[in-house]
Amino acid sequence: MTARFFPKLSQNYIDLLKDDNFYDIIIEVGEELNAKKFHAHKNILCYRSPYLQRILLSHKKNKDNVLTNIKLPRISPEVFHVILEYIYGGVLSLNERDTSDVFKILVAADVLCLQELVDYLQDLLIENGSEWVERNFGHAHQASFQSNNLLKLQRFCTTLMANSPEKAFKSFDFTSLSEGTLIQLIKRDDLQMKEIEVWEYVLKWGLAKNPTLIPDPDTWTDDDFRTMKITLQNCLPLIRFFSLSSKEFSTKVRPYKKLLNHQLSEDLIQSYMDPDSKPKENISPPRNIKLDGIFDSKIINLNIISIISRWIDKVDINDKFTHFRELYFPYEFQLLLRGSRDGFTPKKFHTLCDNKPSTATFIKIKGTDEIIGGYNPTIWLSSGGWGKTKGSFIFSFKNKNNFVEDINICYIENANYALDYSPKCGPKFGSDIFIHASEELKNYDNISCRKCFYEKGVRNTENSFLISDYEVFQIIK
Repeated sequence: MTARFFPKLSQNYIDLLKDDNFYDIIIEVGEELNAKKFHAHKNILCYRSPYLQRILLSHKKNKDNVLTNIKLPRISPEVFHVILEYIYGGVLSLNERDTSDVFKILVAADVLCLQELVDYLQDLLIENGSEWVERNFGHAHQASFQSNNLLKLQRFCTTLMANSPEKAFKSFDFTSLSEGTLIQLIKRDDLQMKEIEVWEYVLKWGLAKNPTLIPDPDTWTDDDFRTMKITLQNCLPLIRFFSLSSKEFSTKVRPYKKLLNHQLSEDLIQSYMDPDSKPKENISPPRNIKLDGIFDSKIINLNIISIISRWIDKVDINDKFTHFRELYFPYEFQLLLRGSRDGFTPKKFHTLCDNKPSTATFIKIKGTDEIIGGYNPTIWLSSGGWGKTKGSFIFSFKNKNNFVEDINICYIENANYALDYSPKCGPKFGSDIFIHASEELKNYDNISCRKCFYEKGVRNTENSFLISDYEVFQIIK
């Protein structure tokens, strides 16, 4: 058995730090007028701080009775006192210290390579000091990206930029971002910016890297375009040009078309001139812009909501590029049921969803990214028999982010068998999406898809499958 007595050991080392009889090193911290000298012990510092160990090992051995003296001008005396207590006693005292002090201690701990303390303070800052980081974003962002050890704070700052770019960009010079940070930001699906704004910010960043260029592209020579193209070569593929409207492309992008490769430029022009032209497979969908109050889902995103809404209203459903451009939100999708929250029984489905007009069901197939579902323009019942409607359709998405080739929509062919009102079924569309349980109060145990009453099948297989989750929404104008 091993007994551990750390509290007493910690206190003994704190006492040693306060004792002026046995020190063998002097550390001068702070700027000249506010500098302060601390007495310390080389052996302890070497084994607790890799940074101080490197400094001390680089010093030649002093002659007898000559103290080692090192300087740390970047760290304030107040901060260094807190860190010394941690180094000696494993104690971190943050009583009566505000978030700005915590940030200063974090930066100093990073300089001294105290990774344990760095990890703790990053978590503390993110959990309890997020508002301070937002108010002082430029300062926090710059410090985090100057170090390879502040990865948690880096990720937090990048997420903050993505979620609230207007706040972040007002607090610091956007053009000071490194290329790597800019790429991390604009590649995100959840960047809360219009695509034309992303394009304009990237151009502004590129111009800042080439201050001799005049902002007006009409004055640029071929060499100027080549210079800017090289600067932006890693950013341009991340711009979702197909998400721009024809007016945005014409007025804001076309003057810079020499920055784009020829094929991309031609494909973009073709997409505006001929909506029936087939889009390329590598086109990215619009970003997932958050719109409060439209829907609450664990399964789908705004792109799918937009597509379903277009199918309901039959708006531009044959335009192959519609899904890549302006999103369409004429409805609120009000959540009625979520399986992971409310259960997976027919009884619960009918209790929460019966007699509510205009509903859409989304089913996430377990073990895949596939989503299937259907739209019911009438109501659900548990009275038995078939529900009749001409406006119903079923659909599938291979996943919630890929489009066009991976979307399958099937309208009803035999309107007399569009819906099944059996009390032992969930949202069962004909027999084409079959979701059934042996008893009303038991979980669904018979789930499959096959072509019956809709124009085609929504899956390539009729094999049964399991549900990881499903949601039913009432659609309200």
